[in-house]
Amino acid sequence: MPFSTYPQFGKHPFHKVDDQSLELFLLLLYSGVNAIKVNRFQSELNVAESLNEQNPDCSRHEIGKGISGTKRLSKREVGLRSSSRKSKWVRKLENVFVNDGEFDVDYSVIKSDMSLEHCNDILKRLERSSDIKTLKFFEWMRINGKLKGNVSAFNSVFRVLGRRENWDAAENLIQEMVTEFGCELNYQVFNTLIYACSKLGCVELGAKWFAMMLEYGVQPNVATFGMLMALYQKGWNVEEAEFTFSRMRNFGIVCQSAYSAMITIYTRMSLYERAEEIIGLMKEDGVIPNLDNWLVVINAYCQQGKVEAAELGVVSMKEAGFSPNIVAYNTLITGYGKASKMDAAHHLFLGIKKVGLEPDETTYRSMIEGWGRTDNYKEAYWYYKELKRLGYKPNSSNLYTLINLQAKHEDEDGAIRTLDDMQKIGCQYSSILGILLQAYEKAGRIDKVPFLLRGALYQHVLVSRTSCSSLVMSYVKHGLVDDTMELLREKQWKDPHFEDNLYHLLICSCKELGHLENAVTIYNQMPKHDGKPNMHIMCTMIDIYSIMDLFSEAKKVYLELESSGIILDMIAYGIAVRMYVKAGSLEDACSVLDLMEKQEGLIPDIYMLRDMFRIYQKCGRLDKLKELYYRILKTRVTWDQEMYNCVINCCSRALPIDEISEMFDQMLKRGFVPNTITFNVMLDVYGKAKLLKKARKLFLMAQKWDLVDTISYNTIIAAYGRNKDFKSMSSAVREMQLNGFSVSLEAYNSMLDAYGKENQMEQFRSVLQRMKETSCGSDHHTYNTMINIYGEQGWIDEVAGVLTELKECGLGPDLCSYNTLIKAYGIAGMVEDAVYLLKEMRENGVEPDKITYINLIAALRKNDEYLEAVKWSLWMKQMGL
Repeated sequence: MPFSTYPQFGKHPFHKVDDQSLELFLLLLYSGVNAIKVNRFQSELNVAESLNEQNPDCSRHEIGKGISGTKRLSKREVGLRSSSRKSKWVRKLENVFVNDGEFDVDYSVIKSDMSLEHCNDILKRLERSSDIKTLKFFEWMRINGKLKGNVSAFNSVFRVLGRRENWDAAENLIQEMVTEFGCELNYQVFNTLIYACSKLGCVELGAKWFAMMLEYGVQPNVATFGMLMALYQKGWNVEEAEFTFSRMRNFGIVCQSAYSAMITIYTRMSLYERAEEIIGLMKEDGVIPNLDNWLVVINAYCQQGKVEAAELGVVSMKEAGFSPNIVAYNTLITGYGKASKMDAAHHLFLGIKKVGLEPDETTYRSMIEGWGRTDNYKEAYWYYKELKRLGYKPNSSNLYTLINLQAKHEDEDGAIRTLDDMQKIGCQYSSILGILLQAYEKAGRIDKVPFLLRGALYQHVLVSRTSCSSLVMSYVKHGLVDDTMELLREKQWKDPHFEDNLYHLLICSCKELGHLENAVTIYNQMPKHDGKPNMHIMCTMIDIYSIMDLFSEAKKVYLELESSGIILDMIAYGIAVRMYVKAGSLEDACSVLDLMEKQEGLIPDIYMLRDMFRIYQKCGRLDKLKELYYRILKTRVTWDQEMYNCVINCCSRALPIDEISEMFDQMLKRGFVPNTITFNVMLDVYGKAKLLKKARKLFLMAQKWDLVDTISYNTIIAAYGRNKDFKSMSSAVREMQLNGFSVSLEAYNSMLDAYGKENQMEQFRSVLQRMKETSCGSDHHTYNTMINIYGEQGWIDEVAGVLTELKECGLGPDLCSYNTLIKAYGIAGMVEDAVYLLKEMRENGVEPDKITYINLIAALRKNDEYLEAVKWSLWMKQMGL
């Protein structure tokens, strides 16, 4: 609320305004945080000079000239007259102030013609006693015209507003000083506010007042930069510190403490190169270093281990007339420690007493850290004992160093004493436990931790969920399952939900670390609550058992989960499905999917959908593939490249060719690239549909994208052969060889089938000859094709030869072989041999199928064995075939 909008009490005589109402108004006006007692500003920078003079009893040192032509008074006369006026004013003050339980102004006796000097005197006295009374009198001065050009009065109020942290009112008051009261802003105004921010640690506000100071064209002084840089150092604000430091140099102001602050900030932030740049600027700017400057320069070098430069700094410090104090020696010892030059640190430690100084607490702490850094446990522990003997306390860094050394050097007794010391100096139990675990994990000796935990520390672990969790997680990480379970049995905190989550986390950790047996141990030993089992734990165990190939255990856990009555989520179903797929139980996987589909509200994600397509394809459930495809078309599933590839590959036999073709075209339009399998599937689809143009175009596209493989050639060759395009088939075979692919057995089988079915026996024999020349072996498909073609031709001797070769090669006839042989024997009139083959099939463990009986009945009818044919037909009906 700007000052210009305040109610104007000047419309009526001030003494007629109700004092209680006015005080309430001022409280509301300047309300903020409770007043904070602020000590008078004192520093080596003589900041007090820049602030308002605050001693009301101090007389002026100079009296200006009187009326033109009057005689200049002697200093003695001036002092006497000033003292006389001062005494009169002091006597008058006795009537102005009242002490009715509280120091205040008696507004009934003061007049509007009181001088500015006396008004300011009253204001300063009030400022030392009461913020509210100060603001009240300041408002009286406003109404009575005492603020015109009165910077001193504003400074007093700024001190009050700074203590109350009423920054908005202070900002508005600065504007009024300029616009309404004709005051010329100077550094004192802003220094007053910056000083308040400095005491309160308000970094951003300090920067704001400095920016406003520059906006109003007010030149800062040494005190301004000293306070600001100290504030930025306190808040480690690099950006603001750099800006302020650069402005200081632009103004040509030299503030020694500003250089120290900038170096300290950079050193603390590990920006050592910049710290050294500031050291160089000190020389460039002609700064005469004080003791603080020397110390921060030495520290900047020591923190980065540049002990030679730090030593030169100490020498220069002595030459400048500053005797090194204990701080300088401690800093140098720290530098030696960081540079691992502990012999030099030890020599310096011994030399401290020679120069008349005594090592202090910091000295011993630095020696402990230095010896710890060089892994010298013996020396570090000696200084640690000396530190305690002298009545000093180790800091947390010393204790951390010591516990790490004890862990590495296998001193468990010493570690127990260090843990006790940590507790004595007030370290939090959780911090102690964290340090202990970190030290022994680093040393690879976590198995010693159970021995070290005792007394109050162990009791804390038993009652604290967080510390207990941290400890068992560390145990599990290092395979200490027995210690883990013992601790969990002894714990005293009770929170079933948290405990379940902790067990789940432990089991998951074992899984991630590959400690699967430990996960099983934890699962088997964890307590079983009366309520429902934890679905997340059981799902994780199903996954773990699957990884271990313990599918019977995995199924047992799943069935227990399914029968528990817990509503499974998508993750649970997914884990169960993957378990059954890995176990080879595809029908069980389908059963899980059926259960999932029956559950309302479950929407499979894209990963589950792809798994469903693959499972239904492997199970040959074309109806489910078709149903699933049309169902997801109605949903908002986002189709990505992987989804298109999956659906096309799985549904090529379940969907109409137009649907598959449209899906493939849509995939290309959306910028997705089919993989090689998808290209091969589409080639097969087009080939079987006799769409050779599309097949050729697709094959060229695959070649262009370098996605053609042996299967691609096999598929296009089979398509040409199926459609009797022998020229293109032969061309594709030659191209296959030219492109570096060996003609595969599948390609030879396609050519044999194509030539044989068209009675091109010369070409048929030529292909067989090429197979022999290239040492290409034969499979069941090759032999069955040969039996079929020779049988169709009535070449029973050749059929017998192929059968002999089939048996000799170790393959033996399969179901298709027997079916083909029955058909060939029927054509050759060898009915008895055909019937005998049925008996041989059963003896060899090959179960006849519908085609077997159809071929046998056809052979009997062809050879006029109608009665036998009828008998076998009736047999087929009885078998349900």
